[in-house]
Amino acid sequence: MTQRVELATVMDRLAVDGLITEYAVAVDDGDWEGYRGLFTSDGRADYRSAGGIEGDAGQVAGWLAQTMELFPMRQHLIVNRQLRFGPLDHDIGDTAQVRADYVNPMRFAGHGGGSTAPDFVCGGRYDFALLRTDSGWRLHAVVVNEKWRRAPQNRPEPAAT
Repeated sequence: MTQRVELATVMDRLAVDGLITEYAVAVDDGDWEGYRGLFTSDGRADYRSAGGIEGDAGQVAGWLAQTMELFPMRQHLIVNRQLRFGPLDHDIGDTAQVRADYVNPMRFAGHGGGSTAPDFVCGGRYDFALLRTDSGWRLHAVVVNEKWRRAPQNRPEPAAT
């Protein structure tokens, strides 16, 4: 591998990592327009394993906007990122797959007592499929694979809407 190819690969890795971070920040900050902008025009997300919906990025952003009103405090921690590049139309490096674990502590709205400790925590694994576009790397598909959750005994768990 030449230095030029190695540098391009490093730059792609940084760009993909940045996109995954932007995804987490958009959800945590409730930036639903920004969330939509991270996807390709035909991009989709699947939150069914976490009690959510599957649909195009706009549909899912609308569902998230409504659902996340329950949790004004949230923080995605996306770790253990495994990245693989692949071909699209025989051009190496036009697709990427990222598998990453997540932990997501959240706090229910209107929770009294002044505590800032999370009272709902879930964790699992994301599968991200990315495409290189003229605008840079974009999400083509996001699949959430929730593995566990901890919710308070006296609060109902969020339901799919």
